[in-house]
Amino acid sequence: MEIVLILFIMGCFLGFVGAGGAGVVIAILTVVFGIPIHVSLGTSLSAMAFTTLSGAYSHYREGNVVLKSGIAVGFFGAFGAFAGSKISAAIPGAQMHLLTGTILYITAVLVYLKVFYPHRGIFSLICPHTLIRGKKFWLMAGIAGIFNGVLSGTFGIGATPFIQLTLMIFFGLSMIEAVGTTMLVILPIAVMGGFGYMTSGLLDFDLFVKVVVGLMAGTYIGAKFTRRANPMLLKIAMVTVPILGGTMLIFG
Repeated sequence: MEIVLILFIMGCFLGFVGAGGAGVVIAILTVVFGIPIHVSLGTSLSAMAFTTLSGAYSHYREGNVVLKSGIAVGFFGAFGAFAGSKISAAIPGAQMHLLTGTILYITAVLVYLKVFYPHRGIFSLICPHTLIRGKKFWLMAGIAGIFNGVLSGTFGIGATPFIQLTLMIFFGLSMIEAVGTTMLVILPIAVMGGFGYMTSGLLDFDLFVKVVVGLMAGTYIGAKFTRRANPMLLKIAMVTVPILGGTMLIFG
């Protein structure tokens, strides 16, 4: 019951920032409840399929989802996630703590640069998503999807900050559109990544149910407040999520 309650509270926060939150969930399961990291990776990523379904629907109702970009990136991401899950199984648990935590810190830095310095460097290349069409659109969708899928599958994370960044840079989505569309992108990534972990025997079904119940309820509620929140609060929250997960994994 403790797992359900804690993940419900975390789910409210994750839904608010449009994060699948697998990195934070992995940290909580591993550090707080003592579950082996590979089992935490497989279980939390699998649970994202259900929690992001709830969050994506809520964001769609709020008008935060760009369907074409979300479906295209998610389609390619599914193949990358399955491959990544097989890579993860070959990495020792101790190294996974450090590697996953490091990835989460990197995502925090990238998100910080994007949300607080949106018109500098590569971010100045952003153009309206309505101008990206044809072969260029599908090429970008393939690159973004496979990259984020492999990252998610290997480290068991939803790769939310990376997905949000690629949606904003490659497809010109606004921050709020990227938040909502990311939920849709994570859905197929979580399904195929979770399937890969299941075939490797790294999915705990009892734990899976508890994680799903807690996060689904929380993310649906949290998504209701994204458009109503102060923009600065949203930016701070987007940076805080990966820092929290990374700190717990590395120093927990």
